[in-house]
Amino acid sequence: MAKEIKNENAEAIVEAVSKTEQFFEKNGKLLISILAGAVVLCAAVFCWYKFVDQPKIVEAQGQMAYAEQNFRAADYEVALNGDGNVLGFSQIIDEYGKKAGKSVYFYAGVCELHLGNWESAIKYLQSYKGKDAILAARATACIGDAYVGLENYEKALACFEKAAATIDNMFAAGYLLKAGAVAEKLGQNAKALGFYETIKDQYPQSMEAYDIDKYIGRIENK
Repeated sequence: MAKEIKNENAEAIVEAVSKTEQFFEKNGKLLISILAGAVVLCAAVFCWYKFVDQPKIVEAQGQMAYAEQNFRAADYEVALNGDGNVLGFSQIIDEYGKKAGKSVYFYAGVCELHLGNWESAIKYLQSYKGKDAILAARATACIGDAYVGLENYEKALACFEKAAATIDNMFAAGYLLKAGAVAEKLGQNAKALGFYETIKDQYPQSMEAYDIDKYIGRIENK
């Protein structure tokens, strides 16, 4: 009985091998073509990455260095639009997109904000998708500043609240102070008082806390 089972297993193996050989004989050329195509595709992707994409990234980052230099010098017009010799952030975005890094959108938005171009500032800042919590909060707060410029105080307040909730450090106090000022502008004095008291209680070492009692007293005396 055991011998019969062994013979059956051997026959099954032989049959499977035979079918495999028949499959390769029938489809060998197709398989070789598919394999060759995959090799060519991988080689093409590697060449594109090595000789097209990577040089573009290096080139974009080189242009970013000049734009950032102008940004640090507070020359926001040149930092944004270039000067004919070097590109600005907006041109870098148009030519390289995200190859220059996600921060290019943040820089462009802040430049537009300083130039008083509120809607363009919002567009750029909303395109910033960086994961750094401090910079993300800063971008959100800058959107709030742009909405203040547009006199859309409801959206500005929401942005300042979101920015303050994103991080728990001294920067949050500044966002809370802005939120309080906007809340007062909207007549939401109780909410503004809450922001000011949070600054006093949670961020007593911040610059905003030095004269926060003045803001608190102003609301309590209304």
